[in-house]
Amino acid sequence: MSDRHISQHFETLAIHAGNTADPLTGAVVPPIYQVSTYKQDGVGGLRGGYEYSRSANPTRTALEENLAALEGGRRGLAFASGLAAEDCLLRTLLAPGDHVVIPNDAYGGTFRLFAKVVARWGVEWSVADTSDPAAVRAALTEKTKVVWVETPSNPLLGITDVAAVAQVARDAGVRLVVDNTFATPYLQQPLALGADVVVHSLTKYMGGHSDVVGGALVTGDAELGEELAFHQNAMGAVAGPFDSWLVLRGTKTLSVRMDRHSENAARVADMLTRHPRVTSVLYPGLPDHPGHEVAAKQMRSFGGMISFRVEGGEQAAVEVCNRAQVFTLGESLGGVESLIEHPGRMTHASVAGSQLEVPADLVRLSVGIENVDDLLEDLKQALGS
Repeated sequence: MSDRHISQHFETLAIHAGNTADPLTGAVVPPIYQVSTYKQDGVGGLRGGYEYSRSANPTRTALEENLAALEGGRRGLAFASGLAAEDCLLRTLLAPGDHVVIPNDAYGGTFRLFAKVVARWGVEWSVADTSDPAAVRAALTEKTKVVWVETPSNPLLGITDVAAVAQVARDAGVRLVVDNTFATPYLQQPLALGADVVVHSLTKYMGGHSDVVGGALVTGDAELGEELAFHQNAMGAVAGPFDSWLVLRGTKTLSVRMDRHSENAARVADMLTRHPRVTSVLYPGLPDHPGHEVAAKQMRSFGGMISFRVEGGEQAAVEVCNRAQVFTLGESLGGVESLIEHPGRMTHASVAGSQLEVPADLVRLSVGIENVDDLLEDLKQALGS
């Protein structure tokens, strides 16, 4: 059944795309095909195209169809982690001697992949403020093959105008990759804005319950999708069937969760702007955020991620993290529970000393779906008031 015949509405696609009832039993939830190999009907006689679960697995296929539908793409691919997805993408698009433009604010693991792994393969990279299309254009070289964007970015919540940067990339004949982990396809669809590939850490909002690790790539280019699928199979860092099943369960409630994450985050951001110990609040939903107008144009809402800076420097920021009680001190983000962390010492320690180094007094919040009044009171006491 074609997803296009189900509905064009996100909420309906999230529940039905890829979730065809089991033909044997009629089960409305796809089974977990916990299997490595498949009986063939004679040599080369594959049932449904399945021969070995690294190459394809029915549970993973259901998830990949779901992801493609939600992002408005033609091909979705699920991986063992977000970084596994990124690694596959980079090795598909790049060769030694190529150049990549990366953002001046990005997930620490992504930076580490470029700086410590891909660079050893002979791929060059340079940094640009992707919120400024002119800066991206100036960073391009004759060797550039990819422009990499996060929007909103991690952890400074910067906003990139995807359509504007997509035009810069098209003019130069290079690919635009957008990490859509913070926004999710419910809030933002980069392919519709001109991106070539969307990257996700499925561990975060797509899974939504802090119980699975996974990654994904989605593209609207069928030929590129085939190339990515070849490398996915050749490299082998695929999502397992149970992990695929967990993410597929998570995407069904993505819209209602993201609505609540966004509503709670707006309340939290408003409180933080008025707190005497907070020197700066980074949240694209705030009217004075430099990317607010662009975010309002390309996003349905502003998401559940907030960063803020505190007076008293690094130690004060660490103490805020340690005093939180409803907010759990931990890495990652996007689960139903609220998390708090110190990026400089935790998720972004790998960018220390680089152009992507984050302020030492920065605290990052992943605002969950708890009662917002409890979240506000917890942050107030953590801040010492």
